[in-house]
Amino acid sequence: MNTVNPFNSIIISISVRLFFALLTFTVLFMISFSTNAFAQSSYDVNIPTGAADESAPFFWQSEKDGSTTGVVEILTGDTIVWKNADTSFHTVTSGSETEGFDGIFDSKEFAPGKSFTYKFSDKGHYPYYCTLHPWMVGTIIVTAGYSIIPNVGKQVGDGTTFFDVEYDFNRLLSTATIDEEQKSVTFEIIGDVKSDNHDLELRLPSGLVDGPFVIWVDGQKISDFENIREGDLNVLFVSLNADSKILTVIGTSIVPEFGPMTLAILGVSIVSMIVLSQRFKLKI
Repeated sequence: MNTVNPFNSIIISISVRLFFALLTFTVLFMISFSTNAFAQSSYDVNIPTGAADESAPFFWQSEKDGSTTGVVEILTGDTIVWKNADTSFHTVTSGSETEGFDGIFDSKEFAPGKSFTYKFSDKGHYPYYCTLHPWMVGTIIVTAGYSIIPNVGKQVGDGTTFFDVEYDFNRLLSTATIDEEQKSVTFEIIGDVKSDNHDLELRLPSGLVDGPFVIWVDGQKISDFENIREGDLNVLFVSLNADSKILTVIGTSIVPEFGPMTLAILGVSIVSMIVLSQRFKLKI
């Protein structure tokens, strides 16, 4: 006759309990990790008192970074809440005054003290305006993880060749200034530090500026950087400090002085001049 060893029964019972405890812990950990890894954020954009007046100093105020331009950079899945702190009715309508509503989002008229919420699921630039006060314009820039400086290069040449510059950093890169003679792009670094990682990933289109590169930070030439080519992108990894203020990237070529349309017109003009000169010679 076989007998069950009480000690073995205790060991089995403890093992089963440990197994289920470990399983429960693992499930809870994975839920917590996935929640944190894919956390989505909500940002307020306030419509200040007096925004209905075209001469007001500003028409929007972002609580994300304090800017008053109406331009807010967010990630896919994030939400914007426009809050009406004015004494007038307003709308938040995607599109522009010239082209009208583009069909993406429209708050309709909402009263003082009310708000309008929209969640952005796809990457892209989303211009918006107030249909009642069309001078109130802004843009929501949605990325999949990189911040964006839009329209870099638009202020040089004929303004038809420009690029969006993506970057990943614990602070903000502000205005990008191009020096055509030096073949450089200078970025102003602003905002509060968000982490202890001060390494910048800067994704520069080769059509904007191409290497080899020389990099200066706050007037000092540095060698602590890496450049990796990804197709038409120069991906720069630069080690900065918590108080770095100015970053200048010097290349061997810069955004063309003339865009494709201007070059085409110039080419047609040259050909026309050659043809006319040949005809003139034949007549002589």
